[in-house]
Amino acid sequence: MIKGFSNLKGFVLGEKLPHTFSPQIHSLLADYSYGIKEVAPKDLEHFMLSCEFDFLNVTIPYKKDVIKYLASLSPEAQAIGAVNTVKRMPDGSLRGFNTDYYGFEYTLKKSHLDVSGKKALVLGSGGASMPVKAVLKNLGVSEIITVSRSGEDNYENISKHFDAEIIVNTTPVGMFPNNEAKLIDLRQFNACIGIVDIIYNPQKTALLLEAESLGIKYCGGLSMLVAQAKKAAEIFTDRSIDDTEIERIEKTISYDMTNIVLIGMPSSGKTTIGKIISEKTNKPFFDSDEEFEKCFSVTPAEAIDKLGVDKFRKMEHSVVKELGKKSGCVISTGGGIVTRKENYAPLHQNGVIFFVERDLKKLTSTNRPISKSVGIEKLYSERLPLYIDFSDRRIYNNSTAENAANEIIALAKSGV
Repeated sequence: MIKGFSNLKGFVLGEKLPHTFSPQIHSLLADYSYGIKEVAPKDLEHFMLSCEFDFLNVTIPYKKDVIKYLASLSPEAQAIGAVNTVKRMPDGSLRGFNTDYYGFEYTLKKSHLDVSGKKALVLGSGGASMPVKAVLKNLGVSEIITVSRSGEDNYENISKHFDAEIIVNTTPVGMFPNNEAKLIDLRQFNACIGIVDIIYNPQKTALLLEAESLGIKYCGGLSMLVAQAKKAAEIFTDRSIDDTEIERIEKTISYDMTNIVLIGMPSSGKTTIGKIISEKTNKPFFDSDEEFEKCFSVTPAEAIDKLGVDKFRKMEHSVVKELGKKSGCVISTGGGIVTRKENYAPLHQNGVIFFVERDLKKLTSTNRPISKSVGIEKLYSERLPLYIDFSDRRIYNNSTAENAANEIIALAKSGV
């Protein structure tokens, strides 16, 4: 961290910033004051002309709009036509910069995605798309197609470009809280070899989850966010920051954002382990069965008894979808979560999934209607392949819950 700049004050500026991680990132870069400013479009001029600040990071939808309030632009901001960083100069004037160029270039290099000679499809025509297109051009793509809702190339005639090899989403579609949204169906792009989504919350958007399922190389927006913030901090402080800080901070923020998700047989100890993890990590704890009862005013066991298993599973899925949107939590799930494939994406988008396994002799069917009706051994045999498919790691809970919790925490911190 750079110290000695506590007298400086800045903000991240946007219209809606319900879940921005910029303050946390900048707190790891330097000791200046850094806050959040949500400003409605009608109030942008008043903010830019009257608010006291030394610097800004600018996000959707103001990367073009702020330019008219600036006295000067850096060469890269001038060339790109969009600004994401503003600094008050010694004479009091405001100068605009674009560090998104550096951030996107860093992301491509880190992901080892070679775009040279490839046809690139850029989704979105706003300010966020401009540095992306500049980087792609400078790295030698053969063709750049910009797709927008009303442009010459749009989502109605996108079939003209099913031969695109690189696809970059620069729109907010798929961003929290609308995590399930996506603009295209990747199955139609048979030549695609790489996907980048500049959204960082969720860590894996619906577009990236689809890329993963199809075996296409992909990268989310967190690397770009941290890299551009590092470059912005250098501008704010007039100090150089080593690129190794990007990886350190990205790992820290990723762990803070990541949900630790526990799956496993009924009575395998998920809730007990989850609460221990929550206490040790300060990540809030959620139990899907408890959230189900809060939502529907009936316990899972009562819902199964009164409505049947199929109806219960549909209701349970709606709970899972909302839990999966959370960031930085510990989530304990019901034993049958894995019986529905549609539960995987919500849990996986922000989560590392741990299969908590326990000796069958230690499991109980008390107050567990499915375990009781089917039998624990048969149920385990049916679900074991599903638990393995869903999970990132398998954890045994045959000694103490604390030991299992410590093992899970260590693995989560290592980035597994």
